[in-house]
Amino acid sequence: MMTLAQLIRNFGMTEILIVLIVLILLFGARKIPDLARALGRSLGEFKKGREEGGKDDHAGAKPGKNGAE
Repeated sequence: MMTLAQLIRNFGMTEILIVLIVLILLFGARKIPDLARALGRSLGEFKKGREEGGKDDHAGAKPGKNGAE
């Protein structure tokens, strides 16, 4: 069974063009930049939330100076 990374490596120019044509047909040329912008914003929010969650996990693992918080 192929992983996603292996599948992506096997994409050629023809497959990429077919995917782009299908996207244009489904969403229209005007919607694609809006979708890409929204995807970029959501990825940024996800990364920011993941970083903040990691900080909270590390801060909660260490007890305070007096041993109780």
